[in-house]
Amino acid sequence: MRVAVISDTHGYFDPQLPELLRGVDEILHAGDVGTVAVLDQLGAIAPTQAVRGNVDSASLGLPPTLTMRVGGFGIFMVHELPKPQSALQEWAGANPLEGKTLDRCRRFLADFPEACRVVIFGHSHEPCAITLGGILFFNPGSAGKKRFSLPRCFGMLEISAQGVRATFQGLERYNEDLPAGSWLPAGGAREWENS
Repeated sequence: MRVAVISDTHGYFDPQLPELLRGVDEILHAGDVGTVAVLDQLGAIAPTQAVRGNVDSASLGLPPTLTMRVGGFGIFMVHELPKPQSALQEWAGANPLEGKTLDRCRRFLADFPEACRVVIFGHSHEPCAITLGGILFFNPGSAGKKRFSLPRCFGMLEISAQGVRATFQGLERYNEDLPAGSWLPAGGAREWENS
């Protein structure tokens, strides 16, 4: 199963998307959609679900979070995490976590539903795929117009019986700034390893 993950379009529908998303089974939009027209255009490609971002109008009728099951994996989607993305990157890079830092990380992980194995988020415009405590945290970056010095891109989840592969697809001519993807194997529950 192929699931396209998009965020932070801010009312802009990139004309490359219909071709790039051809054949996906579903589209998930992690907020800051901007307009109903963006959702309509995505919905013409594949079934689309979205959450409300911090700049989205209530008139869009989007929920603040979504919990779903896709291809056997529990997925939780929210626009903005309760901790900054930089904290996840710090925790994932530290080995081992100790003391207050470990306690903060454990409390953060406890914020998500027990059956959740993938957390999709946006807001920072910075693409990110990090596995932390047995959960894949996936920010597809921004598919909207160029802002800051961050790349324009979206994400793809390939879900199979073996696991979930998260990758990034650029929307610019040169995409050397895109991070590597990530692999989350199937099986096993969420865990925190302090090794």
